Amino acid sequence: MLKANTQRIKGADLELKEKVVSINRVVKTTKGGRAFSFSALVVVGNGNGVVGQGLGKAKEVQEAILKGIDDAKKNLIKIPLMHGTIPHEQWCKEGAAKVFIKPAAHGTGVIAGGSMRAVLESAGITDVLAKSLGSANPQNVVKATVKALSILREPIAVAKTRNISLKKVFNG
Repeated sequence: MLKANTQRIKGADLELKEKVVSINRVVKTTKGGRAFSFSALVVVGNGNGVVGQGLGKAKEVQEAILKGIDDAKKNLIKIPLMHGTIPHEQWCKEGAAKVFIKPAAHGTGVIAGGSMRAVLESAGITDVLAKSLGSANPQNVVKATVKALSILREPIAVAKTRNISLKKVFNG
């Protein structure tokens, strides 16, 4: 198993764009009636290789979104980009959700489902093929996608680790 990218980024000095992936209304039945609350799954990214995801819970939707944005800014990661796509294909699993992301040729666009699309576009990936398998739960799909992106390695790092030339990494 590959280690996840442990490089954390501080969100204070970046211009981040927020995307709300899902909002869930939760009802708690008590003796006095029903108590409604909301949870919001939010993805933030600068469109240039930095992405993060967060979950906010509150009594009101707007407050839950703001809490989710704050949580996402605390969980930012840097991913390697190569000409608008990812350097290599990657499988990842989180809970019952499995995701597969694969680099694509320039002009392909982001071929991905709802939750994955939000993460990939926030990260600044413009050309990628992606498939979500197993559970369609947005929270697990987003977590699996972020985890898959964090595992990606740059070709230069792979060449240094294996003590081979960069040309040999690309040609196999």
